[in-house]
Amino acid sequence: MQITLRLPAAVLAGLLAMACLTRAAESSLIASGAQLEPLAGDCKFTEGPTADAAGNVLFTDQPNDRILKWSVDGVLSTYRQPAGRANGMCFDRRGHLLVCADEKNELWSIAPDGTVTVLLSQYQGKPLNGPNDVWVRPDGGLYFTDPFYKRPWWTHTAMPQDGQHVYYLAADRKEPVRVVDDLRQPNGIVGTPDGKLLYVADIGGRKTYRFDIQPDGRLANKTLFCELGSDGMTLDSEGNLYLTGRGVTVFDRTGQRREQIDVPESWTANVCFGGKDRQTLFITASKGLYAIRLRVKGTDQGK
Repeated sequence: MQITLRLPAAVLAGLLAMACLTRAAESSLIASGAQLEPLAGDCKFTEGPTADAAGNVLFTDQPNDRILKWSVDGVLSTYRQPAGRANGMCFDRRGHLLVCADEKNELWSIAPDGTVTVLLSQYQGKPLNGPNDVWVRPDGGLYFTDPFYKRPWWTHTAMPQDGQHVYYLAADRKEPVRVVDDLRQPNGIVGTPDGKLLYVADIGGRKTYRFDIQPDGRLANKTLFCELGSDGMTLDSEGNLYLTGRGVTVFDRTGQRREQIDVPESWTANVCFGGKDRQTLFITASKGLYAIRLRVKGTDQGK
C-alpha cells in the first residue's frame, strides 16, 4: 500500500528555501561564520603579501620604504627598513625572499640571514621599468611583470624599456627572457604549484590571461581567462583564482566568477594565503592589512 504525504505549500516553500541556503553556504569559499578582520593599519600603501614556510606573512608599505611581518602569533613587526621601495614579493622554496625593489628598478633575493643579492636590473642593456610582481616556479625559475608607474623617488620620467612586458629568469639567473610582449600593462602574476600554468593580469587592458609554461620557461597558448584585470593575485588548492582591485573577486578554474569579498578600502592591492595551515586569506588594501578565514587552503606560493 503506497502512502503519499502532501505538505502544505508554505512548508514546502520553506524547506526548499532552506535547501538553497544550505547549498549556497556549502559552495562559499568563506569559512562558516568567518568575517573580514583588520589586522594592521598606519600604512600609506600596502602591497606584496607572501607567506614563509611557517605561515608568517610579509608585506610591503612602499611609500614608507619598509617590509612588515605579521607573525602566526598575531604580532606585527618591521622586517626590513629601508627596503629598496619593495613592491611585490614571493618566497622561493629555499626560503629566500624575492623582492621587486623599484627604487632602482631591481629584482632582489633576500637570504634567510638578511643578505641582499641583486638578481637583475636591466634587460638588453637598458634599465627595467620597475619590477612589480613576481612568482617562482618549482624548479627555481621565476616570472615577473615590468609595468611602468612613475614613482616620486625617481629622477627619470621616460619609460626605459620599449613597452610593458613579462620576463622569465631561469634558475641559473644568467639572462632574462621576454616572454610576453603584447599586453598593455601587466601587473599581477601567479602560477600553478605544478609549474604548468601561468596567470597574468593585464590591468591596463582589464583582462587576465592564462598561459601554458614550456620546459624552457617560454609561454604558449595564450588564453583569455576572464574580463577583469588585477593588481595582485593568488590561487587556492581547488584552482580558484583570486583577483584584486575592488575588494577580492574569485574565479573558478573555468573563468567563471564565483565569489566577491568586499574590503572597506578604496583599493585592494594584493592577496596571499598564510597562517600555520595556509587557510587564511591575507589582503593588502591601501592603508591596512586584512584577513579572512576560508574553507580552502592556498598553494605554496602566489603573487
